[in-house]
Amino acid sequence: MTPDIAAYLARIGYQGPAEPTLDTLHGLVAAHNRSIPFENLDPLMGIPVHDLSAHALTAKLVHRRRGGYCYENNGVMGYALEDLGFGVDRLAGRVVWMQPPGAPQSGLTHNVLAVTVPGEDGRFLVDVGFGGQTLSSPIRLQAGPVQQTRHEPYRLIEHPEGLQLQAQVRGEWQPLYQFSLRTQPLVDLSIGSWYSSTYPTAVFVVGLSVALVTDDARWNLRGRNLAIHADGGTERIRLGSAADVLEQVVNRFGIDVSGLGDVEARINQVLDI
Repeated sequence: MTPDIAAYLARIGYQGPAEPTLDTLHGLVAAHNRSIPFENLDPLMGIPVHDLSAHALTAKLVHRRRGGYCYENNGVMGYALEDLGFGVDRLAGRVVWMQPPGAPQSGLTHNVLAVTVPGEDGRFLVDVGFGGQTLSSPIRLQAGPVQQTRHEPYRLIEHPEGLQLQAQVRGEWQPLYQFSLRTQPLVDLSIGSWYSSTYPTAVFVVGLSVALVTDDARWNLRGRNLAIHADGGTERIRLGSAADVLEQVVNRFGIDVSGLGDVEARINQVLDI
């Protein structure tokens, strides 16, 4: 089943050509970035995320105007790209971003896309689901060269697990995640999503994370702490209450929280996590 492609394009505000070209891919990634936020309200509210079908993801992210985490954002993007004539392989990754030396190894709980563009050599890495540091442009799926996005430079380097994605942040190369080039079946991705949304100590279960990448800034909300990264600098705002946080979630990030229960009360429990 394919998503409602017209509704998806309207949801992300994309009005350009719909042919499977590299320009279209760049336009779709930018439009998705600025329109559909990264958010983990379902796991935070005790709602498992295991149905990664086109129907379920389109219903949530498109028609209900929600966001989601990697499996959901990259999931609905992947279905849309296939519908438009791109080739899509779904890959699994292991997050290492901001992990201290010696930290326990994380699981293969990140999902990215390897996209084939008709008429273009090689494949492209597309990831619209890595929160505030997500790729803001597709990059070629090859190790070595520094590749500029709409925001920071990125690069891929060889890694024992396959490839590692790094971003240049404040002048230093920071590792984000490593991933295999082996295509993952939907059932394995569904298991990873179920684990990420239900395991008692999983980051998405115990704390609030919301992010949006606009054309000129990265907006990151973690608990009561809002960070706005723009023009090489960062503005940090400490929100005073759960009501203030919820106001940002609804109005700044554009998330419809209807039907989720008492979101403000749950946010109040995780303000400083």
